Amino acid sequence: MAMPPLAASELGRLCMVGLPGPELDDSTRALVAEEGVNHFILFRRNVKDPAQLTTLCRDLRERCAAAGLAAPLIAIDQEGGSVTRLAPPFTQFGHARDLAEGTDPVAALTAYARTCARELREIGINLNLAPVLDVCPADQGLFMEKRSLGSDPHLVAELGQLVITEMQAHGVAACGKHFPGLGGANLDPHKLLPTVARTLDDLRTIDLVPFRDATAAGVAALMTSHTLYPALDKANPATLSALILQDLLRNELGFDGLLITDDLEMGAIENRWSVAEASLAALLAGADLLLICHDHHKVRASLATLRQALADGRLAEGRLQRSLRRLMTMQARFAPDSSTPAPRQPPDKTA
Repeated sequence: MAMPPLAASELGRLCMVGLPGPELDDSTRALVAEEGVNHFILFRRNVKDPAQLTTLCRDLRERCAAAGLAAPLIAIDQEGGSVTRLAPPFTQFGHARDLAEGTDPVAALTAYARTCARELREIGINLNLAPVLDVCPADQGLFMEKRSLGSDPHLVAELGQLVITEMQAHGVAACGKHFPGLGGANLDPHKLLPTVARTLDDLRTIDLVPFRDATAAGVAALMTSHTLYPALDKANPATLSALILQDLLRNELGFDGLLITDDLEMGAIENRWSVAEASLAALLAGADLLLICHDHHKVRASLATLRQALADGRLAEGRLQRSLRRLMTMQARFAPDSSTPAPRQPPDKTA
């Protein structure tokens, strides 16, 4: 018997969206009520102080509950250093590189992970888009140098595992980034599409090592890179590449956690594809959660494209059910008041 199509609300659960300001606004309310969106990312524009942020997170949870949706994943980039969304009185940490190269990196990164998890959990944030697992040489002017834990893949893997384990043990999901490794990029994907021209051997022995170890350590989520890797896929950036996300990450490395795209409004994507086109391509490639950080019109256009692709058979329901299962697993662990029934399980085994 043919399975009925997914409801529009279930498609909305495949999006994580930004909010325009520090309070729950009408546009976000409408996305929740009309499109079933129930995952959110916060930036500095959303933050005034701890009390306000706690209220915002509570309002998001209550709005989702009122719409009959599971408790949301609420994410933030709280890496430390230049990528810090929460100003004082939240604890401030240095760049990952500085912590990793200090006199006692284990103590410094343990303190970062535990303190960060406690402060995020207290205000209602349950997903930190960290740690950075990119392996990046020093003093070469590369884009990720200060955000990277170092140039030694095994040390990056060891310290990355420490952050992941401590953060998740203290109640906040970790998301390693940017798969399969942005450490060799000299362009900023917020503006342009980088190319990492490392050989296949270098990718396997350098870039993939921290992601392989993070998978073994049970990292809850990974984030894709808007970057070309010609040794892996000559045509598509990792976010849109089934060769990278499905064949390499899912099948070879064995990762079955939540796979989040980097922001689909970055120049690396939007200079060549619309957000709606990229959303469909990312899901077809193996991503689970589409990150769209700014424009709600693009969220709606993306969901319209997904509905059409589902209706005409380009996007298989079984493929989406696997993503929904991974989301449910995350929500059950890190947003435990979620109560949406488990999605139907399809018989096929592809992404």
